[in-house]
Amino acid sequence: MTDRELRKLSRAELLELLLEETRENEKLRAQVEEMEEQLKDRRILLGQAGSIAEAALRLNGVFEAAEKAAQQYLENVRRLAEEGTD
Repeated sequence: MTDRELRKLSRAELLELLLEETRENEKLRAQVEEMEEQLKDRRILLGQAGSIAEAALRLNGVFEAAEKAAQQYLENVRRLAEEGTD
């Protein structure tokens, strides 16, 4: 709306425009708050996903160490069995 058109409006019409703009502003603020909350939730989920990935990597390390220990144990048992048969 141009300045000329605004000047032709009555006070009641100007107040109505102001009320409409205020309602729109409040609506947009609510949307911003909702989107910020969704963003916060997404960040939390991403942080948790990172934690889960880190935990999985650590568990893989534990399993690898357990597998190596089991292999060493079996090798020792085989070696002892071979030495016992000699």
